[in-house]
Amino acid sequence: MLRIIFLLSLLFALSNASVQDFCVANLKRAETPAGYPCIREIHVKASDFVFSLATPGNTTNIISAAVTPGFVAQFPALNGQGISTARLDLAPKGVIPMHTHPGASEVLFVLDGSITAGFVSSANSVYVQTLKPGQVMVFPQGLLHFQINAGKTAAAAFVTFSSASPGLQILDFALFANTLSTELVAATTFLEPKVIKTLKGVLGGTG
Repeated sequence: MLRIIFLLSLLFALSNASVQDFCVANLKRAETPAGYPCIREIHVKASDFVFSLATPGNTTNIISAAVTPGFVAQFPALNGQGISTARLDLAPKGVIPMHTHPGASEVLFVLDGSITAGFVSSANSVYVQTLKPGQVMVFPQGLLHFQINAGKTAAAAFVTFSSASPGLQILDFALFANTLSTELVAATTFLEPKVIKTLKGVLGGTG
């Protein structure tokens, strides 16, 4: 009988536990593994839940592309929500190089133009598709993937992630934009040292 009373009491307590609707990030405080601390609800405004991705990014760069992030650092209301977003803009011949998001899966929604996108599975199977406006493609968490402008006009897309901080590692920059020695890169990629040094020069790496 005492066990039944205890279980009923526990269930009652759990059913009345407080539920936090949101936790707008206090970016002045340090981020923790559980996210940012919340600003006090009395200071939260409706505008905190709105973020604009209307402005195209600047594509005058080495990849002729731009990513405008809407992660928790830019959009504090995402804190604790497990989602985030970004805008991709690709000039003609623009490319988002091979990269991964260690902390999230990604969904790409094409707005304008034509984008060839794809990913490589852990079994080295390749999945590539050319997408038109209104089409959507998913990239599983942690897998290498890319996007390329497949047309002759500018292309744009929105992406969403299954994390407020999805993380990002671009393969080319990881290999050629740091201080890893040319000899080690050559030994682990089978590329010629001359090619590696050229790429390091382009991307700002040393060694």
